Amino acid sequence: MRSMLAALVGVAVVAGGCGTTPANGGDEGRPMVVRLYGSDANMTNSLADKLKDAPAILSGMVGTAPLLELPASFKERLRGVDPSLADYGYAAEAYDAVLLAGLAAESARSTDAPAIAKYMVGASTSGTVCDDPAACLALAKAGKDFAYRGVSMRRSGFTDAGEPSSASYGALHFSRSNTVNDNLTEYIGAGDPASASAEPPPPYTAYPTGNAKKRIAALKVGGLMPHTGRLAFRSAPRFAGARLAVADLNAAGGVIGQPVEWVDGDDGTDEKVAAATVDRFVGLGVQVIIGASSSSVTKAMIPKVAAANRILISPSSTSDELSTVADNGLFFRTAPPDTLQARALADVIMRDGPHRVTIVAREDAYGLGLQKNVKADLLTAGMTDAAVDLVSYPTTTEDYAGVAARVRLNAPDGVLILGYDETALIVKALAARNVGTAESLGG
Repeated sequence: MRSMLAALVGVAVVAGGCGTTPANGGDEGRPMVVRLYGSDANMTNSLADKLKDAPAILSGMVGTAPLLELPASFKERLRGVDPSLADYGYAAEAYDAVLLAGLAAESARSTDAPAIAKYMVGASTSGTVCDDPAACLALAKAGKDFAYRGVSMRRSGFTDAGEPSSASYGALHFSRSNTVNDNLTEYIGAGDPASASAEPPPPYTAYPTGNAKKRIAALKVGGLMPHTGRLAFRSAPRFAGARLAVADLNAAGGVIGQPVEWVDGDDGTDEKVAAATVDRFVGLGVQVIIGASSSSVTKAMIPKVAAANRILISPSSTSDELSTVADNGLFFRTAPPDTLQARALADVIMRDGPHRVTIVAREDAYGLGLQKNVKADLLTAGMTDAAVDLVSYPTTTEDYAGVAARVRLNAPDGVLILGYDETALIVKALAARNVGTAESLGG
């Protein structure tokens, strides 16, 4: 990806007057045509429900999300779990999170969370490559080293920090229906498979027998993802992916001879709601928690979950801050860190050869972290510091007129929005100031 960015340096240099502001920046009577960009939290068909009164307002918006070209059979199986799915965002990551936890438990011959954690990285990095739950479980039962290559982790395994060493991103394009046009999706690789952990898993041991075997509790997996809150509109695919993985593990014989149990929960996209759910999970004996969805909630839950000696695996929290949070070796994620997404986003933006870019971000670990990383990659690609403007807003903001005014004043030709469902309101506020894509302003 660095080479892709370097190849585009000339585009930025040719753009010349990067630090200048077009004369119409403050003239709101004249349309300001910009290229709109988004990221994983807002490049979703679910936004269309919030924009029924603003047809084609997203038309031409482009952005990235961790995405592989999902097999049609996997999508069909997800719809079998939830026929109402509008998209498949992070479904594969949620599926792989549950699968890896089950495989690590089988390898550990235990459903005790700290024991499972010792095998989590090795289950994705060393030994015979397998991509089928039954085949991987068979290897684990036989005490063989294996490297799970599931739906989202097809490229490579975990780093020592317990997160993907590389990832595939989709460059997504919104159509006039305010939904993603799948026919235009491009796939971009990021990261380095060589950065995957080289540490082998601990030695395999024999299964307990007699009363010791009887005392092994069934593996319980809890879903700490939002049924409510700002990210609830994006969660259906994640729940479907996790539940499908539980079903696949059980179809393959369960973990240590017992069915895996799914315990549903809500993180509310809110630290207090998430904390209450974690307490309930601990009381119910849940050993592995899948979540949370937002990086800020996940960051707040890592110490709490680690103190309870449980495992937390996020399928969608991408802030690079999470790579260094103290976790007692109990936090993992199948979602790639935003250091990788930033490179993919910078590549997409630089293809258009912008003169000036404004990055609008929500003020939390996700928004500010990704904003910082994208700016750094744009500068590496050849843009000047003066050509990249940063705008942020509190997560409690409800009126985005001020944000739109600042964007208009900056007079960019590219606007990147790093937000959740409030993106719909931000785009409307921009449109009210005559700022939008050529497609939306022309419609």
